[in-house]
Amino acid sequence: EPEPEFDKGRGQGGAQCGDRAMLWVMNDSRALPESRPLDSRAVLFSILGFWLFYVIIVTLRAMIMDFPAQGEMALRRGFVTAVGIFITIGLWLFLRLLDRKPFWTRVVAVSLMSIPCAVAISAVNYYFFNVYDPAGLMDIERAFPDKDHPVIMEIAEVAISRYFFLIAWASLYLALGFSQDVREAERRTARFARAAQSAELRALRYQVNPHFLFNTLNSLSALVMGGRRDEAETMIMNLSTFYRTSLSGEPSEDVELAEEIELQKLYLDIEAVRFPERLQVKIDLPPDLASAAVPGLILQPLVENAIKHGVSQTNRPVLIEISAAQADGQLILTVSDDGLGAAKSAQPDDGPRGIGLANVRDRLAARFGDRASIVHGPHAGGGYRVCLTLPLVRHAG
Repeated sequence: EPEPEFDKGRGQGGAQCGDRAMLWVMNDSRALPESRPLDSRAVLFSILGFWLFYVIIVTLRAMIMDFPAQGEMALRRGFVTAVGIFITIGLWLFLRLLDRKPFWTRVVAVSLMSIPCAVAISAVNYYFFNVYDPAGLMDIERAFPDKDHPVIMEIAEVAISRYFFLIAWASLYLALGFSQDVREAERRTARFARAAQSAELRALRYQVNPHFLFNTLNSLSALVMGGRRDEAETMIMNLSTFYRTSLSGEPSEDVELAEEIELQKLYLDIEAVRFPERLQVKIDLPPDLASAAVPGLILQPLVENAIKHGVSQTNRPVLIEISAAQADGQLILTVSDDGLGAAKSAQPDDGPRGIGLANVRDRLAARFGDRASIVHGPHAGGGYRVCLTLPLVRHAG
């Protein structure tokens, strides 16, 4: 009876799976949160911290230089500081409007907007320390001997220092914003990477079902055409049970090894209808590994290859073995057969088993990276053996 090629339908079916996976990634990416503005409390604390630092430095300077009327000076300094805080808050509220603008646009805006803010603070400073003096509470001439200095020049000189003060705070604000943008970009990148990985796992996982279905329907057709209706009915029931079980779970999630083995038993029961005299099965699953987590249907292409290239190409009984073991924290899964298909399967990617092996290899790489591996080839006793090594993780579901 003719056997379909394992990779038939790969282009169309794989493309459809890829399209669905890409649509899933796009849908997931639209759910990504937009970049959030800086926390208001953090910004306010930075403003208060900067002006508190200013007050402390200026007060220490006044004490060291022994300026007169320290109490009155401190009070006036407090008024200037309060006005400076409100002006800086106003500068921040303006900068918030530019949070979505390019970084250099914000830099230019800060450089320009800090000029009028610095002049306003300097003018308030000049008023409180050079004009405001009710009842002559302090000797202004001693505190400010350059009384005759032009007002505009004095305001300009103070404005320059306040300008660099505001630029220093704005630089901190932009740095915090840039740092948050970088963190948001990293989070987006991480989510896109997870979405792409999940989509790849889904696509590779969906790729298993069409190939299996094509081969099974071909076998079912052969049974019907051969008049083996009872066996065909049994195969249909087994196929229904297999798909109901395999499709009930999330394709990108792991399953318990015991569940994976049960699915392979269902598949082998289906194939046993075709090869009642030739197919022999041996399964070795230690009880302590039954709950180990593995990608769903990871063994399906390997068992299917053993049927297709081992059992179907011989006229004698062929033993298919599925075994599990652990070593150094790794789970080792082996699928082997003692058929006669080894000579045709020597090349990893070009042989008849290549598509199924490539699917398994890609799924392991997408799920575990370099922590998993696949080794395969003909073994000394005849037949073919595939050995998977992956991290041993107990299923938490």
